[in-house]
Amino acid sequence: MCDSGQVFESMFRGENCIFNLLKPDEKAILEKNHESTLYKKNEFVYREGEMPVGMQYLKEGMVKLIKEGFGGREQIIRMITRNGLIGYRSLIAGEPHNGTTIAIEDSEIITIPRDVLYDVLLRNYDFSLALLKDLSLELGFSHHRTVSLTQKHIRGRLAESILLLIEKYGFEHDGKTLRVYLPREDLANLSNMTSSNAIRTLSIFAGEKVIATDGRKIKVVNLEKLERISKQG
Repeated sequence: MCDSGQVFESMFRGENCIFNLLKPDEKAILEKNHESTLYKKNEFVYREGEMPVGMQYLKEGMVKLIKEGFGGREQIIRMITRNGLIGYRSLIAGEPHNGTTIAIEDSEIITIPRDVLYDVLLRNYDFSLALLKDLSLELGFSHHRTVSLTQKHIRGRLAESILLLIEKYGFEHDGKTLRVYLPREDLANLSNMTSSNAIRTLSIFAGEKVIATDGRKIKVVNLEKLERISKQG
């Protein structure tokens, strides 16, 4: 969402940063009223059913939002990257979190208390509208993923998930290797399939020279074909 920097510099810079819409006195309010917390890899940020303590901003690291389904099987709902917002939908709705957020790697999260956020929202309509737009985009994305994960075949689902990871994290310097190394279980949970199906389909993609794998690393060999598989479903 924004460029990196000190604790709040990253939130106050960048062309598409909603925090850049705040006035100096509003920025000062956030500067004085926040909590910074470090989370280790695999540590829970919050659990489903807990009440939100504030809006959370991912300053560094990577987290996943999961929902536990039948039989304890996990479904990854969202992958949140550096400079993303966490848990604000439940906060604004005034209801418990309907999912669990876990750090995928060591992460630093800034928490803005609910009352402080509401004070700024009431002061600044442009900021409020920007946050509403962000929520709306997330809702649209969720609708799209619901259809994809329920109607696409395994190949289409996995191809879409890889494309999603490309969009979220980009490539390494070679322009082909994904910049995120997920365990196969997470990739399966992101694609609504079993780990064995994810492993088998990755192997098929590799045989078709769509991708190449090296442990957790995935290199995209033929992006056009990967996009075509995703569209075909």
